[in-house]
Amino acid sequence: MARPDKSAAVTELVEDFKSAQATILTEYRGLSVTSMKALRRSLGEETKYSVVKNTLTKIAAKDAGVDIDSSLLTGPSALAFIKGDPIAAAKSLKNFQKENPALVIKGGIYEGKQITAAEIMKLADLESREVLLAKLAGAMKGSLAKAARVFDALRIKMEAQSGAPAPVAEAAPVAEAASEVISEEPSEEKSE
Repeated sequence: MARPDKSAAVTELVEDFKSAQATILTEYRGLSVTSMKALRRSLGEETKYSVVKNTLTKIAAKDAGVDIDSSLLTGPSALAFIKGDPIAAAKSLKNFQKENPALVIKGGIYEGKQITAAEIMKLADLESREVLLAKLAGAMKGSLAKAARVFDALRIKMEAQSGAPAPVAEAAPVAEAASEVISEEPSEEKSE
């Protein structure tokens, strides 16, 4: 490769390292071109999967401020630069590896730290961000509902002890006032 081509490749790799949320280093020896295309499709549009030269990768990683163990950069290497959800990309790589044992996941960079292949597999076993957020929201909603019931029971108990009227009797005048306000609004619009 000529000198200008190498510097352009290093510059592109530096940009990829800096813009990626996570980077996974793989060995692709034994994969066919069609398998590589299938892998790229399974990773999605937010992940760039590139075959790289190890020496250029070392230079680009150093320039980008990323620490990659030089023992990982042996043999034919390819990098998955993940700009989207790292968990989804790790799952795609893991699933692809099950069907194509020729793909070897060597390690990577996640949140600026070097991770091992075993840690990538643990990451792949996590549920997606959307699922985790939905579970969190459900748990919070359930906790808030329980808290509301406890507070309401405490209020009812305190009112019963102090001899105040039942809460149902208080709610009826509020409901009647609300229905009067609602019924007045449409009649005002009709008169205009």
